[in-house]
Amino acid sequence: MQDTEKTGNSVRAVERALEILMAFDAEHASLTVSDLLKRVDLSRPTLYRLLYTLEEKGFVSSSGDPQHFSLGPAVGRLAWAWSSSIDIAQIALPVMRKIWDFTGETVALFLPKGDIRVCAAELPSANPLSFRRGVGYSERIALGASGRAILAWMDPTPKQLENYCQGLSLRASDLARQIMEVRQAGYAFSQNELMEGAAAFAIPFFQNDGRVAGSIAIFGPVVRLDEERIAQMLPVISEMISGLSVALGAVQQP
Repeated sequence: MQDTEKTGNSVRAVERALEILMAFDAEHASLTVSDLLKRVDLSRPTLYRLLYTLEEKGFVSSSGDPQHFSLGPAVGRLAWAWSSSIDIAQIALPVMRKIWDFTGETVALFLPKGDIRVCAAELPSANPLSFRRGVGYSERIALGASGRAILAWMDPTPKQLENYCQGLSLRASDLARQIMEVRQAGYAFSQNELMEGAAAFAIPFFQNDGRVAGSIAIFGPVVRLDEERIAQMLPVISEMISGLSVALGAVQQP
């Protein structure tokens, strides 16, 4: 009888944990405990206990005061595995290899998953001094060149921008300015943002309905990837990535 009760309690705990994860969506990427209590039928102590377990396992992350919770990298890895993104990765691989041969730097493919973007494929640089992320790596879409290269073509509303910035030391107005600059330039650039000493630039690619499908990012040390070198490489790389959009059925890049 006790074993049956324990099994029942364990199943119920799993159900409650899943309810917490399902409370997040694109419009509510970051939630406080008070927000969550309105969305799930749990007591505050039970909610805290489950949140801390989920955070320990990487399914949620927390920041700020008051504390805001958002989906963690473990969710990104599961989402990537579920989404059959391997098809896009296979189509993109020849283009990524051309970029890798041309630049000699780490080349990575990122796909959007709600308020995060996930690395779906990566070709690490052969240089002794290099930077890499690894397949399955995820980060908030508002941060880094690879995220902003996607976000700039998602046409987020002011409210969505606020949600993307929740829990970050980034104002929605600053993010709006950044993605406007990305749209104008056609690519995103970052330096010493997520990794000290690293530079990155990323260009979006598009699917057959014209929507942004993801971005391809090139990572390297600041001493090699300065703005002058990036400017020299951009026309060639942009043409290569446009070819990926065509391979995915896009008539032309928006």
